[in-house]
Amino acid sequence: MQYTYLGKSGLKVSRLCLGTMNFGPATDEKEAFRIMDAALDAGIQFFDTANIYGWGQNSGLTETIIGRWFAQGGGRREKVVLATKVHGNMHDPADGPNSTEGLSSYKIRRHLEGSLKRLQTDHIELYQMHHVDRNVSWDELWGAFELAVSQGKIGYVGSSNFAGWQIAQAQGKAQNRHFLGLVAEQHKYNLNCRLPELEVLPAAKEMGLGVIPWSPLDGGMLGRNALKKLEGTRSGNNSKKIEKHRAQLEAFAELCNELGEPQDNVALAWLLTHPSVTAPIIGPRTLEQLESSLHVIDVKLDEAVLKRLDEIFPGPGGEAPEAYAW
Repeated sequence: MQYTYLGKSGLKVSRLCLGTMNFGPATDEKEAFRIMDAALDAGIQFFDTANIYGWGQNSGLTETIIGRWFAQGGGRREKVVLATKVHGNMHDPADGPNSTEGLSSYKIRRHLEGSLKRLQTDHIELYQMHHVDRNVSWDELWGAFELAVSQGKIGYVGSSNFAGWQIAQAQGKAQNRHFLGLVAEQHKYNLNCRLPELEVLPAAKEMGLGVIPWSPLDGGMLGRNALKKLEGTRSGNNSKKIEKHRAQLEAFAELCNELGEPQDNVALAWLLTHPSVTAPIIGPRTLEQLESSLHVIDVKLDEAVLKRLDEIFPGPGGEAPEAYAW
């Protein structure tokens, strides 16, 4: 496994991040334990989750599973760089009118305590805002996060699904408070979704944030089974989208066949070539899926391959404003 710094922080994380969204809804606890053990054995020590995973009335289930895995001991918690998120509705009756999505200081305090309890830990390395809350001022947000950092309950703050200008605004407000601010942005980014190259990736690079791509395979569109429409798979549930992009996906499959690598490995390897990317999130449902992703670190894409990928999946043309203006 390879490691790199998380943005401008001094924290090192693995170049692959274990996503846990499937734990509970699609992957039972026993298999989730096997996956986490195998990931740690392979050197993946960066784990990502969210308080709402489990979804709906089962929100919190995924964190609970991870907490029970930590409770087995053997240094599991000490070896993991743990990331979770706050913003969504946890369906907690005690939240009352504050049960809606958001990032009030009240909600951050309550939901952080809930995550710590479910995860059976006293601290979280990376606490991420799952989405923007336009109703909350940066003074309120940074005040809440500064307190959590000073209490030792979180180490760093991250964002997710932020626009480039919101990242810049957040960092400016943090600097005014002499606070470190954001160290990472978790964002949808893949071969089939390259809009972040316009402003989000440049903003992250300029402001010192590591980028953690979610949906690196575009919900299975860039996976090895996309053109097979396997029943029950994500790609099988995207039949209309697959037909719309069939020509691209067939060209991609042909290129990957020439390289002797499955599509998912090439798609992940492509992300790792971008200097702003820290670690794409892999979200295996099974141990076999995890094991098939471990080879990604060894996949090398030369300039000729990168050029062909640009031809198959053209991006926005570079950074804004040059991408669309003289």
